[in-house]
Amino acid sequence: MAGVYYVGVDVGTSSVRAALVTGGGLVRTTAEEPISVWEPKADHYVQSSCEIWERCCSVVKEVVRGVERAQVRGIGFDATCSLVVLDQRFQPVPVGRDGDPQRNVVMWMDHRAAEQAARITRSGHRVLSRVGGVMSPEMQPPKLLWLKENLKESCWNKAAHFFDLPDFLSWKATGSLTRSLCTLVCKWTYCPPEGWDVSFWTAVGLEDLLENNFSKIGSQTSPPGSPLGDGLTQEAAADLGLDPGTAVGASLIDAHAGGLGVIGADVRGHHLPCEGQPVSSRMAVICGTSSCHMAVSERPLFVPGVWGPYLSAMVPGLWLNEGGQSATGRLIDHMVKGHAAYSRLQEQAQQRSPFTGENVYSYLNNHLSLMASSCSAVDLLGSSLHVWPDFHGNRSPLADPTLKGMVIGLPLSQTLEDLALLYLATVQALALGTLHILEALREAGHDVRTLFLCGGLSKNSLFVQIHANATGLPVVLPDQLEAVLVGAAVLGACASQDHSSLQEAMGRMAKVGKVVQPDQEVQSFYQRKYKVFLRLMAHQREYQALMNPR
Repeated sequence: MAGVYYVGVDVGTSSVRAALVTGGGLVRTTAEEPISVWEPKADHYVQSSCEIWERCCSVVKEVVRGVERAQVRGIGFDATCSLVVLDQRFQPVPVGRDGDPQRNVVMWMDHRAAEQAARITRSGHRVLSRVGGVMSPEMQPPKLLWLKENLKESCWNKAAHFFDLPDFLSWKATGSLTRSLCTLVCKWTYCPPEGWDVSFWTAVGLEDLLENNFSKIGSQTSPPGSPLGDGLTQEAAADLGLDPGTAVGASLIDAHAGGLGVIGADVRGHHLPCEGQPVSSRMAVICGTSSCHMAVSERPLFVPGVWGPYLSAMVPGLWLNEGGQSATGRLIDHMVKGHAAYSRLQEQAQQRSPFTGENVYSYLNNHLSLMASSCSAVDLLGSSLHVWPDFHGNRSPLADPTLKGMVIGLPLSQTLEDLALLYLATVQALALGTLHILEALREAGHDVRTLFLCGGLSKNSLFVQIHANATGLPVVLPDQLEAVLVGAAVLGACASQDHSSLQEAMGRMAKVGKVVQPDQEVQSFYQRKYKVFLRLMAHQREYQALMNPR
């Protein structure tokens, strides 16, 4: 397919990125621009859909510069699972008390609806069986309920369209109101083939949404990668610098695009335990600001505290279970940048590489290697410092947004070495959190044998190696570091009908880059550290019970 390209667009938490990708899955060019995040009060995070679309247009124009428009056969979008609110004329509606209409997006990490989520959980409705038994404040029903109960005049009564952000982008591109099964199934309680459960929306007080065949939240659906409408509209094509009619694939949530960009790779010749096994023997871990853990199965598996099973939410015909951690890269930044020695760390990193400005995390990784003796693994430095990583609540497998972070073993000193150890203990805690999710999946019937990592943290060698060591599983890294963008481009490739199926497009465009094997010498260390990890959680709940007697 020489000369044929696809564009992938990824809207993350704080930036919009685009890539021009070849038919063989090679990223030719990328572009990135920041987007605004406003925090008007604690646990409220909002954005602007107008700004997001403008940035999408800017980065796409940048990556397609220099190629003929006709060479670009398709485009795909992924985005965070944030909630976009528009009125009858498709104009933005404010989602905050300040009434600013440009701030019309309730972000994925916004936890304002924790009380509404708890109330929905207490309803015990049957749809909860598909979200691990607990409704998360990061899903859309509690956010919708919060808007109805708190902003009825300024938002709820004016709203005519509620979109998941990925679906908003595909609507802007094509004019099609068709929603992706990925978004509706994973974040809105939609269940194919039956569709919306009328009794659920009525039971939780959102019966308004039943009007006109659920027109406000979507009455038409398509599997990811399905062609939408007639492709790009004249207006969108002009904004993006592409030809009208260019194929647009039904979108994905960003983490699911990462899963699509890695999980289907051909692993022959790499001597992995998943070789010759179905794709259900693999788990994709998309690790950035937060992390998502994606495992698929041929039959529905119900995992307590883990979202799903979702049919065709990532790979058509397969059931998806989705675990996750609400704060990973964000937690690492929080721990490192909030330490008293952070300014010293910045100085040292700058002195070491005055022209390149070495990444502070690369510096910490090297510093930890120097701290460990030549005959001892870096991992062992974390033997007396332990972290429970749920500073933003637990998404999986406990599904408990009330849990908080814990650190055990802090000294009075605040040296650079202390900072390095706290960083190490945080990375280890996040890896043990992945093991915690893995254990829940296995108990429910999953047989995961290999991890496939992508996202920003997959570029951190220590994070990757510790994930392999803590779980005891090999880790596969993609050939293209921007696997999420490749996954988004796969949607465009599928929509262009250059491939017979999403699975075929995925297999041709996803490639193995590097394999990281677990260090067998530290297995017993992590077995002990995992026991401490679980006790931290038990102790926190014990403390909560002591301080809140009934």
